[in-house]
Amino acid sequence: MNLFHASVLLLLLNHVSFFWASVGDNFKDCKQFLYMRSSPVGYKGDNLKKICQRYANKPRFATLYDAAKRIPVFSAYTFKKSDGQKRVDVPWMYEPQLASPDESGNMQVLPEGGPDELIEESQAVLQDYADAILYERGPLNPDEHQSDNDDKAATYTLTNIVPQVTTFLEDSWTVYVDSIRKRLNNFCRGKSYVVTGITTSGNMIHRGHDKRLAIPTYLWSTYCCPRYDRNAPYDVRYMFPTYAAFGHNDQVDNKITEVPLKTLESFLKNKTNVDQNFSIFYKDCIS
Repeated sequence: MNLFHASVLLLLLNHVSFFWASVGDNFKDCKQFLYMRSSPVGYKGDNLKKICQRYANKPRFATLYDAAKRIPVFSAYTFKKSDGQKRVDVPWMYEPQLASPDESGNMQVLPEGGPDELIEESQAVLQDYADAILYERGPLNPDEHQSDNDDKAATYTLTNIVPQVTTFLEDSWTVYVDSIRKRLNNFCRGKSYVVTGITTSGNMIHRGHDKRLAIPTYLWSTYCCPRYDRNAPYDVRYMFPTYAAFGHNDQVDNKITEVPLKTLESFLKNKTNVDQNFSIFYKDCIS
């Protein structure tokens, strides 16, 4: 093989790797969804998987996934101006490369006859939610924050889903998600980067005698919009370029508290497995 053909082959192999790889040690194929192409830093754990969530052969958002707890730790995405409409015709999907690194990098529809053992061992499946009557499947990257139909469809993977108490999801979190949609629609003049995640405390959803997936104690979210309307009313303007929120995933005490980014980071240092260098946005979203 001459040097030219070897170079062409190497380029093709690199292209295939880029095109299909989705689970790895970094978010290199999904850096466009991260402010300054930098992911949150400071997370600790041996079972954390970095997923570049792909749908229809295109990267859609990034997820840090805890394979032991079968739950996403956070999803990071770019907000797209949206009318808030949901897609209701999308089947639930899973991440093939969590089951086997040799599988496709595109998320796939869950098998109708039920998942095989490799899928079920590596991640959450629909059966985990079947008898969990207190909980709904709640997305970290919600389809209401996307505008393209394929971007909306890509949010319907169980690697983007956490168990949310029904009253918390319907009465508190959904209202907050819509308020952020309106805020970013109206006052963000450039790209908005959003990171939404969870904390856990050891409570699990069981199926039979098996501990299947962790139940979030808190949900949190924060956005970074470096270019915003500087003539916005003060009661909105002080929430730019970045602001954050958290809420207790509970039936009763479940109101959403909005706070500055640094307040959220201090809160999370006491609630989850991160080190003292924990940071969500590069240089705190100060451009």
